[in-house]
Amino acid sequence: MKKLALHWKILIGMVLGILFGLAMTMIDGGAGFVGNWIKPFGTIFVKLLKLIAVPLIIASLIKGISDLKDISKFKNIGLRTIGIYVGTTVIAITIGLLLVNIVKPGDGISEETISRLTETYANSGSVQAKIAEASKQKSSGPLQFLVDMVPDNAMKAMSNNKAMLQVIFFTIFLGISMLLVGEKKSKPLKKFFDSLNEVVLKMVDLIMLFAPYAVFALLANVVVSSNDPDLLLALLKYALTVVGGLLIMVVFYMILVSVFTKKNPLWFLQQISPAQLLAFSTSSSAATLPVTMERVEEHVGVDKEVSSFVLPVGATINMDGTSLYQAVAAVFIAQALSFDLTFGDQLTIILTALLASIGSAAVPGAGMVMLVIVLEAVGFPAEKLAIGLALIFAVDRPLDMCRTVINVTGDATVSTLVAKSVGKLGKPNPKNWDDNYDEVK
Repeated sequence: MKKLALHWKILIGMVLGILFGLAMTMIDGGAGFVGNWIKPFGTIFVKLLKLIAVPLIIASLIKGISDLKDISKFKNIGLRTIGIYVGTTVIAITIGLLLVNIVKPGDGISEETISRLTETYANSGSVQAKIAEASKQKSSGPLQFLVDMVPDNAMKAMSNNKAMLQVIFFTIFLGISMLLVGEKKSKPLKKFFDSLNEVVLKMVDLIMLFAPYAVFALLANVVVSSNDPDLLLALLKYALTVVGGLLIMVVFYMILVSVFTKKNPLWFLQQISPAQLLAFSTSSSAATLPVTMERVEEHVGVDKEVSSFVLPVGATINMDGTSLYQAVAAVFIAQALSFDLTFGDQLTIILTALLASIGSAAVPGAGMVMLVIVLEAVGFPAEKLAIGLALIFAVDRPLDMCRTVINVTGDATVSTLVAKSVGKLGKPNPKNWDDNYDEVK
């Protein structure tokens, strides 16, 4: 009997999690039961993925750089990566702006709904925290992101998953220095990182055995902690506008894959689907990164020289789904609160959303902080910021799940395009958790 593929197991876990969550909402104490006895398994799974993210980036990136015989190749990979990421982000924001101006979801929001949403969310600690964080980021200088990229303590950077760019900077610095001291002197260190890379990838395989049960727990918790259904319904037009834009982005990615790599786009989606499903369940491209790297390298055929750089960088600076959402959300809020946006304002949204996405944390909720920065850039009244965020807060969690899928899909797509452009797209070579089990049992 043929074993069920991992993505089908995860999908079954997601469906059962949603159904179980719905059942628990109809039982007294059901939400408490899920929070106390089900949610912890999902939390443990996400922590395990985050646990290995930094070791995987360091080992994989050093292996990729140390395997290079020509440093100029690394420059080519870097420039193409940044160029394609910027291009896809601009396209994502433009798609969002076009859709929201055509559909005009904000025009259908009643005064009563605005009042209810404001009363429910405007003064919540979460909304106020997002505004405070955005003010802190905005007050920093134009080159602050470069300053933040350079760590003053490598160990401290490695202990913080939010400092991904600092870890990448240090690892690239170390990898290039290993090349420059010569193969003979760097060989012991290279062998250590090669071995560490294999071990961490095996850890990914082991963690993924638990994935179907973890997504069951994660989705069940999302369902039982969902907000007022009436408010969700009132925001349905806005939510569908965002989801419609995200689906257009998937089509755009598939066209790129088909045209530039000559791969079947449906095959490509199937190979990265476990990473997409985990991105949906966790709302975190950083937590999903180890799985994205494993799927792209072993199941799509992208060489480690490319994936080890493109994917960690993408998890930090490439936020196509989040940028598209910001464009739609900013215009939706302006429409609902009768704040007129000129064509120049909408161009400002494109530029600000692009810049805000660089260096933004690859964690749940970062999009809301970026949205505040975008709104302030077009002159949105400061006293109405809390009301604006309150309008979209009810559906932010499900939309966060959807846009994280697009962020991860974009990372995988760009890594495949870059690999093809530098001749590093080979044949897939999938590995299983028990490949060497016979040797140790």
